[in-house]
Amino acid sequence: MNFSNPTVVVFVVYILAMLGIGLYAYFSTKNLDDYILGGRSLGSFVTALSAGASDMSGWLLMGLPGAIYLTGLSESWIAIGLIIGAWLNWYLVAGRLRVHTEVQNNALTLPDYFTGRFDDQKKILRVTSALIILVFFAIYCASGMVAGARLFETLFHMPYETALWLGAFATIGYVCVGGFLAISWTDTFQAGLMIFALLLLPIVTYMSLGIGAEEFTALVETARPHAYDFVSNLSFVAILSAAAWGLGYFGQPHILVRFMAADSVKSIPAARRIGMTWMILCLAGAVGSGFVGIAYFQQHPELAAAVAGNHETVFMELTKILFNPWVVGVILAAILSAIMSTLSCQLLVCSSALTEDLYKGFIRKNASQKELVWIGRAMVLAVALLALVLAQNPDSKVLGLVAYAWAGFGAAFGPLIILSLFWKRMTLNGALVGMVVGAVTVIVWKNFFGETGIYEIIPGFAFAFVSIVVVSLLGKAPNANVTSRFEQAEEIYARDMK
Repeated sequence: MNFSNPTVVVFVVYILAMLGIGLYAYFSTKNLDDYILGGRSLGSFVTALSAGASDMSGWLLMGLPGAIYLTGLSESWIAIGLIIGAWLNWYLVAGRLRVHTEVQNNALTLPDYFTGRFDDQKKILRVTSALIILVFFAIYCASGMVAGARLFETLFHMPYETALWLGAFATIGYVCVGGFLAISWTDTFQAGLMIFALLLLPIVTYMSLGIGAEEFTALVETARPHAYDFVSNLSFVAILSAAAWGLGYFGQPHILVRFMAADSVKSIPAARRIGMTWMILCLAGAVGSGFVGIAYFQQHPELAAAVAGNHETVFMELTKILFNPWVVGVILAAILSAIMSTLSCQLLVCSSALTEDLYKGFIRKNASQKELVWIGRAMVLAVALLALVLAQNPDSKVLGLVAYAWAGFGAAFGPLIILSLFWKRMTLNGALVGMVVGAVTVIVWKNFFGETGIYEIIPGFAFAFVSIVVVSLLGKAPNANVTSRFEQAEEIYARDMK
């Protein structure tokens, strides 16, 4: 590692700054509530940007630009689906979840919320949902580690295995020390870096071509004849599968936990406006980066070797070619920001499930707050090590890993979250069956019906939704305590949102 290289200097300073924020947050973390949920103290701005940053992982600056570069605008159906899904999630779920989790004994995690919402005395929902979180987040965390390793590998010219450990350490450090507050504060800063890089790169790349719109179009169409075609010979199933990514938002624990941490339900509308503006600009920048990359490397084929070997590096390669080393350091730090912001929240959600829902719930019910915080830190390390094992394959594609985990969470928790917030008649058995059906359907469909081309979240979400409704209607209605708490939460929500 050459510390005389300005890019390396900027990169190292960025990592040290993130670790410094983690250390500062350490002194603001007094109990498990602070470590897991930040004491429910996030305002609109931090709620919005931390939710956005934790959502947009390495695929935003690697997977999506790479897909656009390889195929063209037909890959933007994913972005369109995500925008619609995110807005609906903010509008339908965010405020209600903030209120319902507080009414349900101040639930700190989704498993904790499910336990209270359905009066689960045997804690079967807590265990099942915690296990689902661990399984799919292990895959999701692995995707973040692969993306981080690719970045360090490209920047420092080191072996993949070494890059994997170095990239993981950068994130594990501040999560382990600072918990939720460190993640939220760093996410806000990282969100700013991400939008800066995503808006700057496509503009500078286009200007560097030195040509007009007609010449640009000709270059793109020469390289990718169907690049401007939004359907590009895609079937209805392919378009539906890409847009169906938006369904996943309703079940992503690392995003939902941001809604739970807002200081008040009254902060949600402003957070929604901020978050959606940020998201739309970032996705437009990612699509634009991949698209102008087509023209640039068509004009400069002698520079295209690295991108030809791995199309997911198009954003990084353009950055290194077009900017001076100091700016390269800042923009590559933005890529690491996208990776770290999502990975950090995922690690903490896994740690929360192990600590709050399993350790405290079954092993040490009377554990002190200090003990629980340290157990949470230990669980961050344990989950990170598991993800590192899964990320050992250097041929792993970031978008593929994310797609699998995204579908798993969306199908297992999405219908459950929506119906639990809107349907008083929903039962514990309905919740359990729907959760299991959604998760199992994703796994089975991915491994046995993948050749159909249907994204596994579609059958998983549909089967889970139907299962919840059918099982709930066939069973005994919830008891008075369950329905009264639901009604109390709805009254608070209606009052505070006026």
